[in-house]
Amino acid sequence: QVQVVESGGGLVQPGGSLRLSCAASGNILRIYDMTWYRQAPGNQRELVASITSGGSTNYADSVKGRFTISRDNAKNTVYLQMDSLKPEDTAVYSCNARISSTTRWSAIYYWGQGTQVTVSS
Repeated sequence: QVQVVESGGGLVQPGGSLRLSCAASGNILRIYDMTWYRQAPGNQRELVASITSGGSTNYADSVKGRFTISRDNAKNTVYLQMDSLKPEDTAVYSCNARISSTTRWSAIYYWGQGTQVTVSS
C-alpha cells in the first residue's frame, strides 16, 4: 500500500512563514510529479506548485516569489516553503503524487488527507 501524508500546517500571522512536508511511503517503485493544491472554503481547489522528478517546477501566479517547492527523492518527500504569507493563503493544503508501486506498475495519483493553513492576526 502507498500512503501520502502531509504535515506542517498551522496558524501564522500575516507576513510569516510555514513549511509544509508531504511524505510518501509504502511499496514505492518510482515517484513522478508531486504537486501541492489548496482549497479555501467556498472556492475551487487550485494548483499551488508542482515539481517533476527531475526538479522542474511550476507555480501559481498568486504564489510566485513567495512559495518554494522542493523535493528530497531519497526521502520520498516534497516540501512547500511558504514565506510572506497573506490571509488569502488560508486554505487546506493537500499533496498529490504520481507513484508506481510493486503492486501497481502503472503510476497513479495518490492524495494526502490535507493540512490546514490559517493566516490571521
